[in-house]
Amino acid sequence: MIRMKGDMFMRIEEIMEMQKKFFRTGTTRKTEYRLNCLRILKEGIYQMMPDICAALKKDLGKSETESYMAEVGMTLAELGYMEKRVRRFSAKKRVLTPLAQFPAVSFRVPEPYGTVLIMSPWNYPFMLTMEPVIDAIAAGNTVVVKPSAYAPETSRVIARLIRQCFSVKVAAVVEGGRAENQALLEQDFDYIFFTGGKTVGRLVMEKAAAHLTPVTLELGGKSPCIVCASADLKTAARRIVFGKYLNVGQTCVAPDYLLVQESVRGPLLKYIRREIVRQFGKAPLENDAYGRIVNEKHFKRLTDLIDGRKCLIGGRDNGVDKIEPTVVDHVTMDDPLMQDEIFGPILPVLTFKDTEEIRDIVEQNPTPLALYLFTSSKKDVRRVMGNIRFGGGCVNDTIIHLATSRMGFGGTGQSGMGSYHGKAGFETFSHYKSIVDKKTWLDLPFRYQPYRRWKDRLIRKFLK
Repeated sequence: MIRMKGDMFMRIEEIMEMQKKFFRTGTTRKTEYRLNCLRILKEGIYQMMPDICAALKKDLGKSETESYMAEVGMTLAELGYMEKRVRRFSAKKRVLTPLAQFPAVSFRVPEPYGTVLIMSPWNYPFMLTMEPVIDAIAAGNTVVVKPSAYAPETSRVIARLIRQCFSVKVAAVVEGGRAENQALLEQDFDYIFFTGGKTVGRLVMEKAAAHLTPVTLELGGKSPCIVCASADLKTAARRIVFGKYLNVGQTCVAPDYLLVQESVRGPLLKYIRREIVRQFGKAPLENDAYGRIVNEKHFKRLTDLIDGRKCLIGGRDNGVDKIEPTVVDHVTMDDPLMQDEIFGPILPVLTFKDTEEIRDIVEQNPTPLALYLFTSSKKDVRRVMGNIRFGGGCVNDTIIHLATSRMGFGGTGQSGMGSYHGKAGFETFSHYKSIVDKKTWLDLPFRYQPYRRWKDRLIRKFLK
């Protein structure tokens, strides 16, 4: 574990020097070395699982079930997926060679960037740290990890895990807050992977530009949950309540607002009320498996957003760190709830009359990270999914699109750039060299000067 005090810059620069020196040895390029690192990490996670779950409980009030389902289990799934495929992902890939370049063999070779920085958020502090770490190590990089200071217990556990599994020259954790973030962003990393809010995302991009460092930004946005009249309302309510109030709404891909067709608004809200009681009990604030708001600052921000006059379901809090699953009705696009991503257990309800209106309503906010559509109409699916920009999403469910290593996850526009998970994650942390191996037993002369008409005819024949 590396803690930065007065010698912050010196220590960070020392880590950078060690990692860059080790990377230059070529050790991390070896597939067997990467596989061994993944196996060591897997063993470490299993050994420390009780500590990881205990840290998540302290930081965010997560139950053991939720900690495994939404954090540890997903991390192990990514690790297992990558472990089985590293050899294939790392192999050079033959591609067809144009006839004009005959005789030659063409191929693409993935190579690691070098020393990468991974900056992670507090809402899923274990999973959103360790999944990109897994992808970066699988691709052959050395890694500097900066967990969020808002989840201090999990940050400490991650630091112990990384220290137990790896030498500092392979992977190191820098704990701390803004000062440490600033110090890290001054360094010349080979790649930066950031998950968090737009404000810090802009700063990361600005700092990266000084070194022309490539970046992946996983941000957020106001993700709509659209319910059409043709939807199975009972199932929709159950899945919306799960996706919205998981981690008490502190999920980047949580449904941020409900956009429901007017004709089914009443029945859907009745089902949602019933599902909240079914999933969290009649007294959610007393439910030990219902998490808490990360800190006082976010708690106050959220409680200030709740207008008691429009509150249809919930709205009460414990005065410290818990807010009931809340539904706010009769919301307009001018309402404070619709100005920024909520990131809490508050679900505003807006309505539409005809599906033709959906696109115009959604696009009043910047490009969402996720979009969810509940309908039984294939026409609705084509119209909505095919005509609105968003990072990823689901038809007739919420949030589960990110729970697979077989699809990349990422945003677009103001919700982010780049993607990860599985092969997409390996590719994110790899540069692909394009190489042509030209043979010498034949050297076609038409590309060389002096140019002649017959050469011109051959060039035009091959290149069209």
